[in-house]
Amino acid sequence: MNHEKALVYLDELTNRYPALLNCRANVLAAYERLVTTYERGGKLLVCGNGGSASDADHIVGELLKGFRHKRPLNSVFKARVQDFIADDGFLDRLQGSLPAIALTTQSAIISAVVNDLGGDLIYAQQILGLGKPEDTLLAISTSGNSDNILKAVAVARAMGVATIGLTGIPGGKLATACDLVIQVPANNTVAIQEYHLPVYHALCSMLEIRFFA
Repeated sequence: MNHEKALVYLDELTNRYPALLNCRANVLAAYERLVTTYERGGKLLVCGNGGSASDADHIVGELLKGFRHKRPLNSVFKARVQDFIADDGFLDRLQGSLPAIALTTQSAIISAVVNDLGGDLIYAQQILGLGKPEDTLLAISTSGNSDNILKAVAVARAMGVATIGLTGIPGGKLATACDLVIQVPANNTVAIQEYHLPVYHALCSMLEIRFFA
């Protein structure tokens, strides 16, 4: 039932942005990949540069707390928390969460890697430490040729981490580097980023209704 509810958001995406109709199958495949990730107890790792780094932060923000729907905690978990602290009402405000990490926000390790190893490794090094086979990496690059993104994808795949690319046309090396790629129908940075936002909003909406309906 929740799968059918999730498809409503996919229909909404293509109805509002008809140009994304050609991306529909891969957006659905990305959603299904992420459902598997979360059902296996995995997490989403996200990386990008510049505006895409901001998108990475944005995606994580939508997954870690309620986005379009409330995500009330179940009574069993609430009771467990109350074994450790009295509930002054905060448990009715605390929300369910889907684990996700923006590799773009870890300033200490990023600056250390830049200083000691080189900026091309800022994401690959984090994946080496954080990635597990049940996880998925979402790699965002408008050009598809960002060196640090491509190295992150290579390390992830070597570790058995599933990889999803989010890019534009023609998609550069990222278009063939990932297990799955969503290529929005644009070929300049501004237009590509304008399409990326509704795509990842749809994915976040679909995941939320799947796990918290």
